[in-house]
Amino acid sequence: MKLLQAGQNIPLAGGVARFQVNGAVPLTVSALVVADDLRVGSAADVLVSERPTGPGVRIEEAAAAVVVTPAEVRADAQAVLLVVSAHSGPGVITAGLSENDTPVAEFVITPQAGETALICFELYRRGTGWKLRALGQGYAGGISELLRTHGAQDYVTAAPPVAASAATVVDGTATAAAAPPSPPPAEIPPMEVGHGLERLWMIFEDAARSAAALESARSYAAERLDQELSAAVSDPATRNTPAADAARAAAQRRCDELTATAEDRHRADSTQLQRELAEADAVLPAALASWNSPAWDRPAAPADGIRLGELYALDRGALRIPYCVPVPLNRPLWVDTESSVAVAPVIGALLARLLRAAPGRRTVVDVIDLTGAFTGFTGMLAPLLAGPPITDHSDISPRLQQLVDAAELAEMAYNSGQAVPPAEHRILLAADFPHGYQSMDAQRLAMLLARADLIGLSTVIVGANESDSNDSTVAALSRACRHLPTVSGTPLFDPWTNNAWQLDLDLLPQEPERQARILRAS
Repeated sequence: MKLLQAGQNIPLAGGVARFQVNGAVPLTVSALVVADDLRVGSAADVLVSERPTGPGVRIEEAAAAVVVTPAEVRADAQAVLLVVSAHSGPGVITAGLSENDTPVAEFVITPQAGETALICFELYRRGTGWKLRALGQGYAGGISELLRTHGAQDYVTAAPPVAASAATVVDGTATAAAAPPSPPPAEIPPMEVGHGLERLWMIFEDAARSAAALESARSYAAERLDQELSAAVSDPATRNTPAADAARAAAQRRCDELTATAEDRHRADSTQLQRELAEADAVLPAALASWNSPAWDRPAAPADGIRLGELYALDRGALRIPYCVPVPLNRPLWVDTESSVAVAPVIGALLARLLRAAPGRRTVVDVIDLTGAFTGFTGMLAPLLAGPPITDHSDISPRLQQLVDAAELAEMAYNSGQAVPPAEHRILLAADFPHGYQSMDAQRLAMLLARADLIGLSTVIVGANESDSNDSTVAALSRACRHLPTVSGTPLFDPWTNNAWQLDLDLLPQEPERQARILRAS
């Protein structure tokens, strides 16, 4: 059995899969059968206690489990989403999946912001087979928000009541427990997630695995060539004979043929992925789309992530993959630079996409800009600013403390069971860090990092990489962030194959008319 982290996936053999959960409170299991847009097509795709059986998927109430027979799932379905929900904060959840009664995966989920419904796993098609991905996607609006996101709200009358007892687990199987009465559906926030991020990460994964296959083939071909050349010259008596020359030529030919075959296959993969990316770019929300996408001329649509730039590897061809992360930012972004002015176009691009990610909520932006590096575009953001951009170091601490106070109030509400989804999308841009900041300011930023989800906060820090700082708080803060290199040649490594990629960060277009169009919030 493999212990999975969020985003990891494993291949499945295609046998009967059983999904079960364990937690500290009674938990409800359900399932959604979705197309490639991650939305259900009919009531038969929504598996809950009132409708426990559908093609290839059923809920076993006695065991509080979801059972999936992949061969029987409707042919045009892309995935089966395996869902857990609770009537209050569920605490730590352990989700498990077995195949043909053999445990194959376990995923431990710790909700951070009051989520009461989560997609634990995604069983999805890949080619002619099936794979399992650990998601852990949470919904603070509960099962109602989750159902609405996937187009299923009209097919159920209440939250499904099949519950797994928190403590009664024997040999990994939860016994039945009486479910408490279902509460009325939770209030649904106006924002609906589009799931473009997941589509782009699936393409990235395919690109990473294709790249790994190419690199493996190249390595194998080179290693075999070295062995065959060594064998051809190992005997001094025949080293300089025509037979040795022929052996060396044949070895080189085999190496070239192996490499050419691998490169042809990789080019075919890249062509297909480029086609998928072009199709996706036409329909993605602006926050995830290229600057040339028609999304920038349409009313803003909500997004579950933002695009940061493009990943590529010159020795593997022309394929460029959008590099995207979830929003609100679950890890602050740290733009590595010695000069805020030099990265102003990068920061403008990040802000433009953050502004477009949540049009259903009021966006409030705090800007710390001691060097005035961003005055070229902050004027366009005036209606969204929490106050004038901070240009004096003495104003930094009070502004950060205001955010900390808001986060602590939200945490108190969460701990008392009165948490509500954030009404605002907060964005904090902290430039020139740590110069001009007081020692307590790093602690304030660390506090915000731990509580960001509670107030819907996305943080962008601009400054030199401080991961090796002598200040332990500053160093810990730096290591907790997602660093974006701005120096050419600094590699990033994909999470599936650990292959190196170069990153070109997106830049805000410099034409004033385009800037005004792109930076508008809705």
